[in-house]
Formats: sequence, C-alpha cells, structure tokens
Amino acid sequence: MGRVEGKVAFVTGAARGQGRSHAVRLAEEGADIIAVDLCRDYETVNYPMAGPDDLKETVRLVEEQGRRIVALQADVRRIDEMRDAVERGVAELGGLDVVVAQAGIAPLHGEPRLQAWCDAIDVDLIGTINAIQASLPHLREGASVIATGSTAALMDHGIVETPGANPGGAGYAFAKRALSEYVHELARNLAPLKQRANVVHPTNCNTQMLQSPPMYKSFRPDLENPTREDAEPGFAVQQAMPIPYVEPIDISNAVLFLASDEARYVSGVQLRVDAGGYLKWYDWRR
Repeated sequence: MGRVEGKVAFVTGAARGQGRSHAVRLAEEGADIIAVDLCRDYETVNYPMAGPDDLKETVRLVEEQGRRIVALQADVRRIDEMRDAVERGVAELGGLDVVVAQAGIAPLHGEPRLQAWCDAIDVDLIGTINAIQASLPHLREGASVIATGSTAALMDHGIVETPGANPGGAGYAFAKRALSEYVHELARNLAPLKQRANVVHPTNCNTQMLQSPPMYKSFRPDLENPTREDAEPGFAVQQAMPIPYVEPIDISNAVLFLASDEARYVSGVQLRVDAGGYLKWYDWRR
C-alpha cells in the first residue's frame, strides 16, 4: 500500500516543473491524478510555458506508475474551466481527496508593466483560489488542500527604492502573501469537516521559472544580459544552507506528506522547504 493509496489528487500546473513532479510522486504512492495546465505562453512572461506535449509526458509518467490520470488543458484564471476539470475528473476517477494548487508564473520585468501585475495576481492568487474553490464541493472527509506559496511571501521586503519598477515581480510576491492568509482562513473553516489546508513555501527551485533570463537579471541587475553562470552564485543568498536551490522532488516530498494520512492532524501550516532561508530573515519568535 502506498502512502496515498486510493486517493484522487487534483494538480494544477501539472505539465512540467514542480506540478509534474508532484503528480508523479503522488502517483508513485498510489494516487490517481486529475492534471491541468494552460499549455500556452503569456505575453508578459519572458520564458516559455509548458506545451501540450509536456502535459502528454506527465500522462505517460503517471500511467507508468500504474495509476489513472485525467489530463486537461485548462486556465486557472477561469473558474468555469476549473469546475469543469474537477467535475470531469471526479466523474471518471470517483472522488477527490487532495488538491495541489501549484500553477504559477513569474512575470518579472514583464511588459506591459501593469499587465504583468495583473497576470501575476490573476494566475498566482486568483487562479489558485479558483482551483481550490472549484474543488471544495467534491472533497471527501480527510481531504487535504495544498497550495504553493514562496519564500518570497515570507521575506521582509522593507523599503521599495523605486516603486513601480517591476510590477510583475511585486505582484508575484503580493499574490503569494495573500494566498498564505487565504489558506490560513480556509483551514479554520475546513477543520469542522475533518479536512485540512496548508501552504508549502519553496525557496529557489530548479525549474524553468528559476532558470530563466528574467530571474538571472533579478539576481544580477548589474549585468545587461546575465547568464546562468553569472547568476547562479547569487542564488545562494536566498538560503542559510550553502546551496543555490532545491529540486522539485524536495517540494514533492513535502506535498506527499501533507496529502497523506501521516499529516491527518496537520492544518493551517506554512511549511517552508527553504534550506533555512527563513532563518536569515526572522528570529524564532515569529
């Protein structure tokens, strides 16, 4: 028996990166998967999004574990598309026990600037809420809702020297902070139903979002066109441990724990998988 044997998990942003990793890890431990991804680019995001072939590869990897999967191209910004995806998945797989609201973008230095702000809020905050709230009517007793936050949500950003210089980046950080509070309040309201909600906060994670020109520029603003080799030494500033980033599987293992009955009494937690990054910002009383 796997750690989530017999459960059904709804995973957004499942075509690649952390989302694919979560879907496959849950499948390895016995879950069937409802997988969604937009599978097209955003004008304001200066790195390529996953495509339809990436989602097909997620299907192959889940089926390789002997599990069933319902995979759909759907937009988390559209509540109707999230409801349709959940309903189709539940109808085929028989229920819903786990929600992993993973889909996210980082429109750093995106243009047009205010559209970059809107895209960050629409995907990272509203899209996550849409995925979760479309799922709520279908959750069975003992269900687990898991949202992906970010260490960026927990940092003390302090004084903003140039307001409005990077609305996409500011929108990303705000969305993750607001999402964290939303899940905290959601956990209060799910508790009487014996259902749980938690946030996982990754630090730098070795995915296409991190390994991208706009992220390199964020770490090396002194260079006009920094490369991975230029930026990667600076990645370590985010962590207390001397590493540049964690891997998707490190986050997936935390997701698996929260999805499993091992965490049946864990709710309202802001779980940091950050190589001690939080330790660089706050003392123990926080």
